[in-house]
Amino acid sequence: MSISPLPADPTLDEVRAALAPIISRNAGFDGWSDAAVHAAADEAGVDHDVAKLAFKDNAIDMIDAWIDSIDMDLAHRLPAEKLAAMKIRDRITALLATRLEIMAPDRESLRRAMAIMAMPQNLVRSAKIGWRSADRMWRLAGDTASDFNHYTKRMTLSAVYASTLSVFVNDDSDNFADARAFLDRRIDNVMQFEKVKFQAKQRQEYVPSLSRFIGRLRYPAR
Repeated sequence: MSISPLPADPTLDEVRAALAPIISRNAGFDGWSDAAVHAAADEAGVDHDVAKLAFKDNAIDMIDAWIDSIDMDLAHRLPAEKLAAMKIRDRITALLATRLEIMAPDRESLRRAMAIMAMPQNLVRSAKIGWRSADRMWRLAGDTASDFNHYTKRMTLSAVYASTLSVFVNDDSDNFADARAFLDRRIDNVMQFEKVKFQAKQRQEYVPSLSRFIGRLRYPAR
């Protein structure tokens, strides 16, 4: 993952964006802790107090910033114009597979992050982080739905992503073949679900309206 150099007088948001990917490299050894923040600050040339202020000494803030950096890296690697040439299934596959590639060097950090995100006090925040990533991926894939489909697509993708990560962090197969195969099966489920929704919508459009039928009985067309 490429790290953007910090400007001369960075804001806290810029500090978070710069340090998050470096913290993730250290979190595999030091955990999502002050030690990881200090190591990242030393590497980036940031004052320790400024770095601590950026993350509020809070592991979930570090993880949130890291996942945000993954989202940004994903958008850089797979811009919307590149995805537009693919079929929708291939877009979703490419987005999720590329996320795994980005996180592959930091699997131990990911494992520790997942344990922290699963803590009861972090469940709401974790759900929001997962929803944000799912929303960004669907937008990159070209989704413009604003109706109920907007929500079902993101809930489904969030579930697929979470279940794939659970396989990915424990996958010792060559080039993560087991996780990729699992991902392919889950995406097949998503596509089948979307197909069923589309067919149901099509059928609904052709179902006669009961209220309109009753209205015709009361007020026959002239």
